[in-house]
Amino acid sequence: MQIAFITIIILVGLGIVFASILALAYKKFKVYEDPRIDQVEDLLPSANCGACGEPGCHAFAEKVVNREVNVGKCTVSSQEEILTIASYLGIEARIEKKRVARLMCAGGKNESHNLSEYRGSLSTCRGESVVDGGAKACFWGCLGLGDCESACDFDAIQMNENGLPVVIAEKCTACNDCVEVCPKGLFEILPLENRLLVQCKSLLEGDLAEERCSVACTGCSRCVADAAPELIHMKDNLAVINHELDHLATPAAIERCPTGAIVWLETDNQFEESDHPDDLNEVDLTQYYQ
Repeated sequence: MQIAFITIIILVGLGIVFASILALAYKKFKVYEDPRIDQVEDLLPSANCGACGEPGCHAFAEKVVNREVNVGKCTVSSQEEILTIASYLGIEARIEKKRVARLMCAGGKNESHNLSEYRGSLSTCRGESVVDGGAKACFWGCLGLGDCESACDFDAIQMNENGLPVVIAEKCTACNDCVEVCPKGLFEILPLENRLLVQCKSLLEGDLAEERCSVACTGCSRCVADAAPELIHMKDNLAVINHELDHLATPAAIERCPTGAIVWLETDNQFEESDHPDDLNEVDLTQYYQ
C-alpha cells in the first residue's frame, strides 16, 4: 500500500514538472499571430484549392493580412466576399481578371477514333496513357475517360457525348487541378477574355496529322499569315499563340484554317457552339478587313 502511494506521488510530481516545462517552453517560444488572420480565413470559402498560389486558405489569409498579396486573388470568393474582407482590413480590393481552364484539344470520338480497345483495371486517362500512350489514333489527343472531371472539386468540368471535357466558365476557379491531372497536358489556365485558341497538341504535319484527327493542326501556317504580326507562330508543326498579344487577336485568324484546329470562342464555355470555319456565319469578319 505504501509503495503504491509513493508511486502515485512520484508520477504526480513528474507530471507537474513536465507540465511546468511545457508551459515555460510555450511561453518562451510562442509565435504571435495576428487574430485578424483567423477572421479573414473565416470569411474565405474554405476551399483550400490552391488557385491563389498558396497551400491553403489560412496561408492566403496570413499573406492578405500582412499585405503581401491582393485579396482579389482568391478566385473562389465572390466579388461581394472580396469587398467584405477588404472593408474589414481597411485595404483596397483589386478584383483580378477571371481566369479559366481551357482544353487544347477538339478531337473527340467523332474526330479521332481509337485504334484499339482499352480494358485496363484502371478506367482512367492516366491508366490508359501508361499503355503505349493510350488507344487513340492521335497520340496527343484527349483520352476521354474524365480524370479532369473527377479531379474538379467545383463541378466545373463535364464530359460531353463526344468524349470531351466541357469547362463551365462560371464555375471554374482556375485551381489548376485539371492541368495537373491530365496525362496529355491538354489544359491551360488563361484569362476568360482570351478567345483565340489552338485546340490541338499534335506534332504531326499535313495529311498524316489529319489522318489521325480530322481537326488536327496540319502546320500549314495559313493562320500566321492571317493574324496580327507575331500573334501566332509555328513550332514543331503546331500553331502557337503568343498570349501576351491576345489584345490583337480577332476571329480573322481562324478563317482559313482548313481543319478548324484554331477556334474563336464566342461563348465562355467550350463546345457549346460549333467552332469550325464552316459555321462562321455567326461571326462578322468584314470589320477586320477594312
